[in-house]
Amino acid sequence: MATLRRLRETPRHLLVCEKSNFGHDKSRHRHLVETHYHNYRVSFLIPECGILSKELKNLVMETGPYYFVKNLPLHELISQEFINTFVKKGSCCALTYNTNIDEDNAVALLPNGKLILSLDKDTYEECGLQGHPSQYSGRKIMKFIVSIDLMDLSFNLDSKKYERISWSFKEKKPLKFDFLLGWHHTGIEESVMMSYFSNYQIQEHQPKVSLSTVRDLQCPVLQSGELGGMPEVSCSALELFDWLGAVFSNASLNNEPNNFISTYCCPQPSTVVAKAYLCTVTGFILPEKIHLLLEQLWNKSRISALTTSVQHCAESSGLCSWARNRNKGCPGQKERSETVYSQKTSSMWGIQWTLHTSYWNYSIHM
Repeated sequence: MATLRRLRETPRHLLVCEKSNFGHDKSRHRHLVETHYHNYRVSFLIPECGILSKELKNLVMETGPYYFVKNLPLHELISQEFINTFVKKGSCCALTYNTNIDEDNAVALLPNGKLILSLDKDTYEECGLQGHPSQYSGRKIMKFIVSIDLMDLSFNLDSKKYERISWSFKEKKPLKFDFLLGWHHTGIEESVMMSYFSNYQIQEHQPKVSLSTVRDLQCPVLQSGELGGMPEVSCSALELFDWLGAVFSNASLNNEPNNFISTYCCPQPSTVVAKAYLCTVTGFILPEKIHLLLEQLWNKSRISALTTSVQHCAESSGLCSWARNRNKGCPGQKERSETVYSQKTSSMWGIQWTLHTSYWNYSIHM
């Protein structure tokens, strides 16, 4: 009975709202983007817009490739050549593909050169590397975290520490994973990664872009000075957050009596927008690409106020999120979202990017 009662309950959640301005020196939007390294989906909605500007559309269509490497030995990521070619030059991210953080061994490479390993107890003991128990393992410790600073290793290739790590990955406990990789470096051909891993099964993929125009869209009214909402005056930030999720999911907002899929309706009060432009980019997206998109939207929209909201969930666990802190997620929920939106007198736009670092399990079209 207790289990059934828990299943019927709404998962605990926390929505944190921050009001800011892109032009303000202390705005945290850049920091929030740069410190969440692995991104799966970016969506933005521009009301009262029927077509994207040429500059913005080119930026969306040229988000850049990402790569899938099958059965890549882990020791390749700590080699001097890899560090000098990718880690030290630009921003390089890697993430194990099709792994579940609570069940499998998982690895992530962050743009700052940190290599993070989440290992089960047996693998951790066999590797012989220094780490610490995962704080989300529960009473019985079954998962361990190992952090390796590749930038530090590159300056001490003759050290005993590097020799021990290299020996562990090559001989003592050779580990292989399927990896997603992304690399951002201005002025260097993107084909460098294809040629570097030519001895392995590597595939280049382009993000999937979906563009559409939504007509007669009901938009909730939000007052930037009242994020908690006011009865009959404005909705709350949480209501707007839910509404954006419904729009990006193409859910019906009419709450029709014969609709058995969705009973959701637009929060009140609301206004009707004749047309709105909806764009979604899906793939392995680097923070630099998201920042460029935000800057382009800011420059074109001339936004005077910005509200940022971050959704958290409690109960289960993930590994790598903002500032390398292991984030929490709801059972069965593999996403964590960041939303920024702004409201003027007659229009409102929203951007949402979906972050799948929680469970390290991507659903990317191959």
